[in-house]
Amino acid sequence: MAGIDINRTTDGVYLPPAVSSEIWADAQEQSIVMQLARQITLPASGMTVPMITGDPEAEWVAETDPKPVSRGTFDHRTLTPYKVAVIEPFSMEFRRDLPALYNAVRSRLANAIARKFDEAVLFGPAPGTGFDTLADAPEVALVNTGDTTMYDGLVEAISTVSDGDGDLSAWVFNGGGEAMALQAKDQNGRPLFIQDLQNEGRRIGRFLGRDAYKSKHVRRDDNTIGFAGDWSTAMYGVVAQISVTESDQATLTDGDTTLNLWQRNMFALRCEAELGFAVRDSDRFVRLTDGGS
Repeated sequence: MAGIDINRTTDGVYLPPAVSSEIWADAQEQSIVMQLARQITLPASGMTVPMITGDPEAEWVAETDPKPVSRGTFDHRTLTPYKVAVIEPFSMEFRRDLPALYNAVRSRLANAIARKFDEAVLFGPAPGTGFDTLADAPEVALVNTGDTTMYDGLVEAISTVSDGDGDLSAWVFNGGGEAMALQAKDQNGRPLFIQDLQNEGRRIGRFLGRDAYKSKHVRRDDNTIGFAGDWSTAMYGVVAQISVTESDQATLTDGDTTLNLWQRNMFALRCEAELGFAVRDSDRFVRLTDGGS
């Protein structure tokens, strides 16, 4: 709900801590970026993350010759947290079925947070400065036309990430990308995709020695079918666990509609989190497409 304005609230009827923890766990499970990137604790004011950009170099020396002096080089990234939030109203009658309410809160609110975060990281725009995205990652097409096969595209993706001084560690596909992956074969006609008997989380198997994952959050209205890259160079910051508060006396503004919860015998849950994302270099990632326009 955009433009929610809380004019009147209770003192804050907080859900039990165990409920908030469960919702946060669901958000982490549903966010593909949170699954693959490294998590760090982020202060509310943000932080500067130091990065090593070059190593000292050793040289061969003859006996008694002076030893060479060499220094590493350094850079930094600024990681700034931004708040992502959603409010969802319910009828009091729905509260009677507490298990149904709890399941609805977990699935709807957690996924809303996870989806918004993943979309910002993968496609942009960023919510503000100090929040990196992969919107400018190089594009690699995976096609089977003429003398070009999907195998060639996958090798090109590995090469492109390597050219950016990265090591491709994982693939992420949407539903269309998974279908193409299942059809991919090497130059000898053997399937490239290896399915695991026991998948964990959203991992669906392996591709050319790298883990492959599937997520609906990779989908948008274009020819994108996935992302791949060196996920060890990406990190997301969390200021605190997800916050969930409840009110039955607030007034919500939903577009042109005003909802007085007390008058309508309703209540609402507000879910929010402060998140940030940083990547060493977007050239260490590629956006995978189906070759269409």
